[in-house]
Amino acid sequence: MSTQQFHQHITCISIGVADLARSREFFHTLGWKEQDTPHADAIAFFNMGGITMALYPAPLLLEDAGIPLAKPAAGGITISHNVHSEKEVDDLLRLAEQAGGRILSPAVQKPWGYTGYFADIDGTPWEVAFVPSLQLSESGQIQW
Repeated sequence: MSTQQFHQHITCISIGVADLARSREFFHTLGWKEQDTPHADAIAFFNMGGITMALYPAPLLLEDAGIPLAKPAAGGITISHNVHSEKEVDDLLRLAEQAGGRILSPAVQKPWGYTGYFADIDGTPWEVAFVPSLQLSESGQIQW
């Protein structure tokens, strides 16, 4: 079996937050510059020097990843691997499952792009995403 090679990188760390406006203001107060995106009402992106940090409401992040909401909800975090096409999303999810990972949420079309989630062998949730509004370098890094 031929295994497709994917660039070794993390493009985005998404942090589940209790209150997006409050968290956004916190990071603005630290002097961090938010990236302008078409979905700024639902998510906040900060360029972290090659990796992007995203703030996303915790219940929505957990729901998006297919993780049951715990009571009380911990913030939650996902690691994102952005790719150049929907086919690459499907291929990487399949490869992760073949390697012993567990599909948390099959890839589906969402308002911002085509995404799915898998848990690695230790249970950490990873998002695999094709987001047309994000420009990626050849190696897959988000270009701001």
